[in-house]
Amino acid sequence: MNGFLNVYKPTGRTSSDLVVFVRKRLPRGTAVGHGGTLDPEASGVLPVCVGSATRLFDYIIDKRKTYVARLRLGAVTDTQDATGQVIETRPVTAGEADVRRVLKDFIGDIEQIPPMYSAIKRDGQRLYKLARRGETVALAPRSCRVDDIRYLGQEAGDVHLLEIDCGKGVYIRTLCHDIGEALGCGGHMLTLERTAAGIFKIGDALTPQAIDALAGEGRLEEALIPLDAPLDHLPAVRVPERFRHAVVNGNPLKAHWLDGPAPRTDAVRVYLGQTFAGIGAPQPDGSVRFRAMLYQG
Repeated sequence: MNGFLNVYKPTGRTSSDLVVFVRKRLPRGTAVGHGGTLDPEASGVLPVCVGSATRLFDYIIDKRKTYVARLRLGAVTDTQDATGQVIETRPVTAGEADVRRVLKDFIGDIEQIPPMYSAIKRDGQRLYKLARRGETVALAPRSCRVDDIRYLGQEAGDVHLLEIDCGKGVYIRTLCHDIGEALGCGGHMLTLERTAAGIFKIGDALTPQAIDALAGEGRLEEALIPLDAPLDHLPAVRVPERFRHAVVNGNPLKAHWLDGPAPRTDAVRVYLGQTFAGIGAPQPDGSVRFRAMLYQG
């Protein structure tokens, strides 16, 4: 079984919990991994890699993701989200117009200071472990990119709903914290849901209950998304069926075998005829060398 599952992760479960859950419902020995961690209290889309798809993690992790966050103004927490302790409260004078006004300052290339309650390592130790011991360390700002922030509305209790498009490395709770600081009243992330990760959309995501039902009927394989489906951002090259032996052996694909010149890019999808065969790296001489040969024909 090879492909991707679009899984809905509920709050209160870790991403690793869901990987174990899926693995137990697949044939023994099937490799399983996930394509982008969600915090335990966050919910939403979790791409799960099955079989050969685990070798494609590096090619899907950087795809754009969309989140819906609820920002509560007036209270700052030590974790920058609702799981932490409130360390400061301030009066809220900002309304919808003020929030809309500052959002533009957080779109594009920005810098964030990672939260202490994060999995980043310092001297071999996770920051969240240091934070739980009451220790703090000075952290340098990190560059990241937020593609867009859309204001969705205001709820009672100075809560504002935001929809965020971004890539890898953006801390949404830090974004909420920083927006609160920009407004002068402080704030923290109340809830977070990931609604999209590349081609994986929340409307198509399978709940654990749905996965359990499909597995019980012996139909879980039907839910697998093909290996190349999340990779359409990579250009493709093709070789004719007569070069099957070279593909199966993972040999370099000579330039004159290809259906056209290999693009000048870091990685390409390789097809044997119409069948996806893996990921290749174009070489200066026009040939393509496999990075991951996945053909099983």
